[in-house]
Amino acid sequence: MPAAVHAPNRRQAAAEKRRQAILAAALEEFAEQGFAAARLDDVAARAHVAKGTIYLVCKDKQDLFEHVVRNAIQPVFDRLTLARDPSAPLDQVFAQLIEFFRKEVLGTKRRQLVQIFLKEAGRFPELAAFHHREVFSKLLGLVGEIAARAEREGILRSPAYAKFPQLVVAPMVFAIVWDTIYGKLAPLDVEALLAAHREAMFGQNPTKEQNHG
Repeated sequence: MPAAVHAPNRRQAAAEKRRQAILAAALEEFAEQGFAAARLDDVAARAHVAKGTIYLVCKDKQDLFEHVVRNAIQPVFDRLTLARDPSAPLDQVFAQLIEFFRKEVLGTKRRQLVQIFLKEAGRFPELAAFHHREVFSKLLGLVGEIAARAEREGILRSPAYAKFPQLVVAPMVFAIVWDTIYGKLAPLDVEALLAAHREAMFGQNPTKEQNHG
């Protein structure tokens, strides 16, 4: 009986391990080759599975790419969801989000996924529609909630950040665009850029100013 009970769990664990291996291999393939040039055969080779096994995870290459993007972006959404905690000091929340972006997006292959959208969305409008629906709209919704709370608490230097959450994420998007186009010619000091952005939103020490105001 115990063996019968644990067998489905072992199968589920093996299936999830296989799925994660395929997604990791697909991330590598898409990051290196782009969407158009990526091949499912090469994804299978990277994941050390038969090509047919990939179809247990997705129906085609675009579906696989969408799975990869969702898998890659989920930690960002998780961090933003935690940032909605009303007890968290908002300037610190934004500082943590900016640091997370610097390390976990710009510093990883997630950056290259964004670059794929920048480079190939014109050829594949369905990718742009997917990215807007599943990534950017959700991102702006979460950022907008946090910025609105910051505006209510009076720690934003301008109400424009709450009205247009695009302004909050604009320097991060710009950093990726710059890296895509000019990174090899003129590397951007992203850390300094994002520090300046935080100061523009909150001032040098907004929590201290608020507590003494």
